[in-house]
Amino acid sequence: MRFIFFLLLLAGTIISCKNSNSEDEITDTQIEADAVYGNANYGFPELSLPAKEQAIHWGILEDLLSTTRKINGGNYQDIKNGSELLTQYSDSLFAKIPDTLNTNPIHSRLMVLKTRAALLYQNFHRDNMDSTGLQQSVSEMNMAVKNLIVQLNEKFQKDKIDSQRIDNEKRELKGQQSFRDSIMELERKDQKKG
Repeated sequence: MRFIFFLLLLAGTIISCKNSNSEDEITDTQIEADAVYGNANYGFPELSLPAKEQAIHWGILEDLLSTTRKINGGNYQDIKNGSELLTQYSDSLFAKIPDTLNTNPIHSRLMVLKTRAALLYQNFHRDNMDSTGLQQSVSEMNMAVKNLIVQLNEKFQKDKIDSQRIDNEKRELKGQQSFRDSIMELERKDQKKG
């Protein structure tokens, strides 16, 4: 009789410990899921006017930027869903780089962006949640998007500077040609007089 009582007491203790642990896991998971990740006020740089015009032709870029802004300050489920979209968008961006933007620096930024989107997706689809790792993944994704925007702006700024330099060189050559032509004309007039 004592043996049966002891077995029942032992079984009850084991069952209650298991229930307590699973309740703790559910509570921890719920707390993690309700947490807000990223920075809702994160300041992404603005695309310059020429970069915005190019973004219209490279439509998926606007979708990526919009989704990245939305995941900041989002909860676990928002970012989990957003990470799926960001992975698709980054794959598409990387596969369809317009010729005007297919430079090594932009290609590199897109590679980093693609990697960060994949890591964000991976971290938000794990069974065990690590809030620090999740927060870091969002921060790294923000940095990858910021670096891409900066590189796009620099590309168009450099193109503008190169274009101005070429225009200045053409004007200078035209001015030199006009000067030579006027000297030649003066020499012809002198030869006719003489």
